[in-house]
Amino acid sequence: MSLKGICIKYYEFGNPSDVLRIEEIDVPLPQEGELLVKMEMSPINPSDIIPITGSYANRITVPSIPGYEGVGIVEDGGPSVSKWFIGKRVLPLRGQGTWQEFVTSPAKLAIILPEDIHNHIAAQLYINPITAWVICNQVLKLKPDDILLVNACGSSIGRIFAQLSQIIGFRLIAITRNDKHTASLLEIGASYVINTEEIPLKEAVMDLTRGRGATAAIDSIGGIEGTHLAFCLQPKGTLLSIGLLSGVSLNYREIMERTQTQADIFHLRHWNKNISVKEWHATFHQLIQMIRDDTLQLSQISQSFPLVNVHRALTESRKVFLTMT
Repeated sequence: MSLKGICIKYYEFGNPSDVLRIEEIDVPLPQEGELLVKMEMSPINPSDIIPITGSYANRITVPSIPGYEGVGIVEDGGPSVSKWFIGKRVLPLRGQGTWQEFVTSPAKLAIILPEDIHNHIAAQLYINPITAWVICNQVLKLKPDDILLVNACGSSIGRIFAQLSQIIGFRLIAITRNDKHTASLLEIGASYVINTEEIPLKEAVMDLTRGRGATAAIDSIGGIEGTHLAFCLQPKGTLLSIGLLSGVSLNYREIMERTQTQADIFHLRHWNKNISVKEWHATFHQLIQMIRDDTLQLSQISQSFPLVNVHRALTESRKVFLTMT
């Protein structure tokens, strides 16, 4: 008798509440080099939602199962995969979408988790922490006294950038639309917080940097708000786009011509393609160690919903997780 499981799937792009379907499917056996993982928990991130809307339709094929990260227990392994994996708690990454009960993923990329990393922390160890860490250390190569601007900084990834500023030593100017996150951002590492509802962005940045502008900027919003970041940079500074919360892409060529800065998109998938398996595991090991040492803290769970209640989960504005058990 074949194994069956529940999954979330979409056959067309659109509003996630309208296009996501709950389906029972036959679970395929793991193939050569693959693990079959029974999922326990997966977060709902903007990076999971935006592809469903069609913003990245040029590289997303439908039908598709959403979800880029999560945590689960190894149920089985394909031919030549060691039985040692069975029963291990892992991050099953770069395989199938994680919004389903069973996921197959490459065994060589599975991240084995220590017992003291709770599921809700483990489930969010990939997209935001790896993106922020790689950008700071490998792409921008930030040094002490460099100044980084980050908009939408009250977000989960914004808070990671704030903590990394303290770990690495660069200065972070957090940009928000209100004062809701000001105190906590300053407490975890941000040097300054700019509430753009109270003061114009460029005026505030130039005042804080004594007219020099920032070294680099991270944009999660796109559109006019992302464009404004470029005008706050030093000549030859770097603007990196990591999200599209507004749904409006940046005009990178125009930005570079008008501001004498570099503007580009950071794609985690490109980093994935260019690194070795050894470097992949070493990067996760560094992040896991920082979490165990309590120098890096990820979002606490605010609410969780069973997988079949995904439509209810999508109405929540807080950090939400899907549970499969």
